Amino acid sequence: MQSTSLRKEQSVTVVSELILLGFSNLPQLWCLLFAVFLAAYVITLMGNILIMLITTADPALHSPMYFFLRNLSCLEICFISVIVPKLLANLLSANQTISFHGCILQMYFFFFFGSTECFLLAAMAYDRYVAICNPLRYTVVMNRRICIQLAVTSWVSGIPVGTVQTAWLFSFPFCGPTEINHFFCDSPPVLKLVCGDTYLFEMYAVTGTIVIVLFPFILILVSYICIISTILRIPSAEGRLKTFSTCSSHLMVVTLFYSTAGLTYFRPKSSYSPDTKKLLSLSYTVFTPMLNPIIYSLRNKEVKGALRKMLGWQIYSRQL
Repeated sequence: MQSTSLRKEQSVTVVSELILLGFSNLPQLWCLLFAVFLAAYVITLMGNILIMLITTADPALHSPMYFFLRNLSCLEICFISVIVPKLLANLLSANQTISFHGCILQMYFFFFFGSTECFLLAAMAYDRYVAICNPLRYTVVMNRRICIQLAVTSWVSGIPVGTVQTAWLFSFPFCGPTEINHFFCDSPPVLKLVCGDTYLFEMYAVTGTIVIVLFPFILILVSYICIISTILRIPSAEGRLKTFSTCSSHLMVVTLFYSTAGLTYFRPKSSYSPDTKKLLSLSYTVFTPMLNPIIYSLRNKEVKGALRKMLGWQIYSRQL
């Protein structure tokens, strides 16, 4: 018994660094990947900062919808900044390591911001539901206090998710292998490095993911069923199109986020190869945050109008 216990103790290794394999199997593409991810990161930062500035500076955009859009833009900047800077650094360097505590922080903030986005998208769907299905009471229902409460609740929801998931996973002993076959510290690839019985954690992870992802999704789905039902009762085609245009941007963002995240986390373990999972993860960690400001600026007349006004004022000021 003592020798068995000793062997178990010796098998547990004190890990100070982990290796993010990322795209190490594609060294010939590192320069191209670096350029693509850097461009996506810069576009995301500039696009979301621009939306925050426009919706703050223009009094016409001080409505609940743009209040939530500012929150979403801030969230996307934070979310992509958790992943991409380390990814870029690894592509530039032969050193693919991440410190153990750095991995813990990355995973925590990934779950924190991911959970926040789910609930924030649900709050935005509720805003559109009230605006379209109950327009006469919109300003009463979606007053400033309610908007702030919905935004704060969305942000706070990420704290228990990130804390429990990360703390529980990293409380397990690590047995020696330190290579994470991913480009960031996500739960499934890190879990493969753990030794010990992880059955309860895996059950919690599945249940928690279903609750955190599906509960807001159901709220969004119900909101859009009511919205579409209301739009279909509008007699004129022009009126239906105009009403739908007020929520089409949000609907595209929701579809993009949930389709890619769902394909990643709601499939059997053996469904995709590690490389396929990396590509799917790129879609919602890198490209979705980049596309959101593009979607909202190209499909929203008010945002486009405010942008033209801002650019026109800057050109006029320079001429003076």
